[in-house]
Amino acid sequence: RSPMRNSLTDSRIKTLQAKEKPYKAADGGGLYLEIKPNGKKYWKLKYRFAGQEKKLSIGTYGSAGGEVSLKAARVAMEDAKNLLQQGIDPGLQKQLRKGMTEDQQANSFAAIALEWYVKQATSWAPATAKRNMAMLDNDILPYLGKRPVADLETFELVGCLSRISDRGAIETAHKARQIINQVCRYAKQTGRAKHNPASDLTGTLQPRQVSHMAALTNPKDFGRLLVAIDSYSGTHIIRTALALAPLLFQRPGELCAMEWTEVDLEQALWIIPREKKKERNKTEGDHIVPLSSQALALLADIQPLTGHGRYVFPNQRNHQTPIRTESLNKALRTLGYDTSEQQCAHGFRACARTMLDEQLQIRIEWIEHQLAHKVRDTLGNAYNRTKHLPERVQMMQRWADYLDHLKRQELAGNVVVGQFLRA
Repeated sequence: RSPMRNSLTDSRIKTLQAKEKPYKAADGGGLYLEIKPNGKKYWKLKYRFAGQEKKLSIGTYGSAGGEVSLKAARVAMEDAKNLLQQGIDPGLQKQLRKGMTEDQQANSFAAIALEWYVKQATSWAPATAKRNMAMLDNDILPYLGKRPVADLETFELVGCLSRISDRGAIETAHKARQIINQVCRYAKQTGRAKHNPASDLTGTLQPRQVSHMAALTNPKDFGRLLVAIDSYSGTHIIRTALALAPLLFQRPGELCAMEWTEVDLEQALWIIPREKKKERNKTEGDHIVPLSSQALALLADIQPLTGHGRYVFPNQRNHQTPIRTESLNKALRTLGYDTSEQQCAHGFRACARTMLDEQLQIRIEWIEHQLAHKVRDTLGNAYNRTKHLPERVQMMQRWADYLDHLKRQELAGNVVVGQFLRA
């Protein structure tokens, strides 16, 4: 670790005297000393995990037994940052290991869960990795973390899941069950457990409540929505993102996080990197979204405003982050649409899926490819990212023209869908 400009030194630390109130002396990188009124000096590390600011206590400054030197504190900081890069909360790991022997730590549910997480996280989208770590952090490890995985009984897992379901989070409980099952299965596969206690959890949770994303699939209703979007009086950034949502019908999280480096205005393509995709595996690449002339016009219009930054739709308060999906849903509510019953941001995918099929009679596999769904051929092989690309380019332009048609007919008060069927 190269010394930072404002790094502490042992000689400087010795000059730090106690005051009436605690105060801090920064070393850099989030590491600092907190000096208490009694003169004691405590190492702490400030860091962010899952969007929250947290603090890790490292120990008391000193060189005697049980105390932490300046060099040792910096090593501890680097170790914590290595854990963060793996998606692991160093504060939680310290808490789980407290009072455990080295052998207990190595064979605990927490140790194996974190080992499993590190191996799996490389194949997950960032949002999935963040969600799974938060579930381990908040709902699973506090109750199961210190238990030796080989000693876990099914009833203990039921108790953990019941805490989640009892607060009404049924979907979260089902996802937690999947994670627990995978961790226990991994423990069995790696010789740390003789059986998987999670394999007997079937029927312990009430069924998931299946709900569909709110979407308007009637052409006349959808035309009315499109006209309303054009009249949206909020910020230009939100209005443009909202106007692109039905044209591109990609996942709203991917649309909101669109970056200018992903957009090729000359080739009329938006290429979503595989790292951002919800469903990823080693055989799939980036996702290609052809841009219609209408989509290109919207992007060209907003480029002078946001083109100097990273994101096409930067957050108004912090330009280093993109807008959130909730911003699009809030805009829809402002326009008078109930996002739980009528239309939500994610629902534009269902709108396109239905009307491309039923109204424009587009081939299903082209639509599914454009939705970034996994599509397999008759031999069971996943199609590559460029499969049917020329046809999808034409489809996206035809879809955009159809949306313009719906808007014109809504403004004229007469939707004539049949005019747009293929000859």
